[in-house]
Amino acid sequence: MESTESALPPATMPERARRAPKFVGQLKEMFAPLGVVALLVAKFFAPILKFLPLVLKTGGSMLITIWFYTMTWGLWYAIGFVLLILVHECGHLVAAKRIGLKVGAPVFIPFMGAFIALKEAPRNAWIEAQVGIGGPLLGTLGAAVVAFAYFVTDIPILGALAYTGFLLNLFNLTPVGMLDGGRIVTALSPWLSLVGFAILLLLTFEHPNFILILILILSVPRLLSLFRKKSTLERRYFEITRAQRLTMALLYFGLVAFLVFAMHLSLVEAG
Repeated sequence: MESTESALPPATMPERARRAPKFVGQLKEMFAPLGVVALLVAKFFAPILKFLPLVLKTGGSMLITIWFYTMTWGLWYAIGFVLLILVHECGHLVAAKRIGLKVGAPVFIPFMGAFIALKEAPRNAWIEAQVGIGGPLLGTLGAAVVAFAYFVTDIPILGALAYTGFLLNLFNLTPVGMLDGGRIVTALSPWLSLVGFAILLLLTFEHPNFILILILILSVPRLLSLFRKKSTLERRYFEITRAQRLTMALLYFGLVAFLVFAMHLSLVEAG
């Protein structure tokens, strides 16, 4: 049934009811331009809003880390050091993206460095090694750029940052546990982790600190897995071609040799 009010002829409708459609139409005309403007603004800022979590996560943790390092080493060194870490982490990010792995944005932890979270596990040791070596490769390039700037300008802080950058990437190539080297040697021989653990143990005895001890502790589970019987699926994870193993060996040991030479050259130039 129709309602009584809607069945009334227009002449008998209350004045407010007859004016309502006209008033609604005026509102539409008034706010239509504002709606168009809002749509254009939303369209313009959509790409920026898309990267807002990245800015808050990476940028925010970077600023906090810079603040912590500034209290110890000063502002400019802190900024340079954090930027070198960022370049290193971007190397992992680029390598993972090139392979097709989903990864999170870099997150900084004061006095611990930074990390990117893989949202999916590598399918085999070759892929894991590629992601692992991406950071030291780009990180070494970043440190080399700083070293070149130091040789040209002779600004002391650049020399210190270059040496630190080379040292940072060399340390990360230690073939053990959670470090990049531990991921890389999965494509060479997982047993190299024993060598890496021994090196790290020696470093910890000579220069005991919280970070080295933590890395040692976190490396133990992966080290123990070497002596555990592997399933067929686990054994297949380490099956890569001879060409892939040779390529990774050349990249890994070549990068180690270059970093040792670059550190030595940085010290000579600084002296």
